Formats: sequence, C-alpha cells, structure tokens
Amino acid sequence: MYFSPNISEIPSQLGLLGKLCQNPCLLEPYRNGITLDGINDCLSKRFAIREIFHREAKRNKQRISEEEIPKLWILTPTASERILSLFTAQLQPNWGEGVYFLPEGFGTAIVVIHQLPAIPETLWLRLLGRGGTRERAINELTRLSPNNPLKSASLNLLYNLSRNLEALSKKTQEDREFIMRLAPLYQQDREQAVQEGVQQGIQQGRQQGETYLLLRQLQRRFGEIPQNLEETIRNLPVEQLEDLGLALLDFNTLTDLDNWLHP
Repeated sequence: MYFSPNISEIPSQLGLLGKLCQNPCLLEPYRNGITLDGINDCLSKRFAIREIFHREAKRNKQRISEEEIPKLWILTPTASERILSLFTAQLQPNWGEGVYFLPEGFGTAIVVIHQLPAIPETLWLRLLGRGGTRERAINELTRLSPNNPLKSASLNLLYNLSRNLEALSKKTQEDREFIMRLAPLYQQDREQAVQEGVQQGIQQGRQQGETYLLLRQLQRRFGEIPQNLEETIRNLPVEQLEDLGLALLDFNTLTDLDNWLHP
C-alpha cells in the first residue's frame, strides 16, 4: 500500500506509526509471520516503484536521490532469526526494539510487531499483532480517554476487521475470540457517540435560542443590526451570549455593542 501524508505534520499521538509515515512510503502489513517469499515479493514492489520514480525524474530532466524514493515498511507479527539474518536486517539505536533495517540500498525495514515495547508510542502498531499482543493493545485502547480522536477511529477499523473475519467460512479459535472481544467495545463506542451527539444537539439548540432572543432585543432597541455585528453575535458561545444579555442593559448606542464585541 502506497501512503503519502496530506498534512505538513503527522500528529504526535500516532507515535511510531506516525514516524514510519512522515514521508511517502510503502506499507505492507502481514497477518501471519513474514516468509522469505513474502519479503522478496515486497522488495519487488519497492524496486518497481523505484523504477517509476526514476523514469519520471528522467522524463522531467531532474535528478532524484535514494532518499526521495518511498521507503518500504514490512509490518509482521513475527519474524524468525533466520529470516532476519538472511536479509542482514539489523536494529538501529534510534528506532528501538522490533524495527529491523535491511542494508541501506534496499530502502526497507521490517517491523516485528510482537517485539515492540508495550508503550503508548507503539500502541497503534501493536493493534495489528496477534494473540496476546493484540489483546493487550485492545485493553490499552479501551482505557484511552473518550475524547481521544484516534480511539473511535481505531475501534471502527478493528470492528471492520472483525466483520471480515466473521464472513470467513473457516475461523480459528483466535478469530472467534477476537470477534467476541470487539462486539461489546464497538457497541459502547457507538452509544458514547450517540450520547455526545445528543448533548451537542442540546448545546446547539440552547445557543440558537439565546442568539435569537438577543438579536430580537437589540433590534427592538437599536433597529437594524449591521451584518458584521450580527455574524459576530451568532458565533459567540453560550457563556458569552449570557454575558452580552446582561451587558446590553447598559448600552446606549450600537457603538457600545461594537466596543463590547471588539474590546
């Protein structure tokens, strides 16, 4: 999968996953442990992408460095020592445990998910693991604040995965346990979202009501309200609308209103 970030700065909450995706890259996730053939297939894709980039640069009469070619990240639950040694994959000090880099010319690294440390920075990758690794990551996910924007999105993705597994005619015991684990979590998340929607609707209704009453009072007192002042009032939060309702008792002209809105 080719990924190109469409924002200037990756959110820090993404941790290690965000670090992988800071620049355009190739992401190749594997459900089971990576094999020799699997790595060779991934490398073939990366070499094909490299050739495309070089042809494009040549056509535009530009030079391109290896750093500009998308890096390949192979995401796998496990990888044997034999596999890693065959490709001379090595850890790098500034990347921590579980991230093995092939020799520089390959532009490739293997992320062994089950070897990643159990810290918040690796949570979003550990959710792609299997068995106990994924189960512990899901437990961590459920403990995140409901206000965390990544929590609901992650639960949605995990639930979609569980639905895909549910559609399989042959499921492993691990698959069945995963499906059962996700169902109540997703339901809780949906109920939370509905409750937040209700509260938001109540808040919006209150704001609209306060705004309507204020504008009516101002129009009765001063006549037509300039459009720029009306727009400013409509954008005020409820608390400021209440303050304005008290302050307008002391207003003598529209200038007083303007000064209050633009101190």
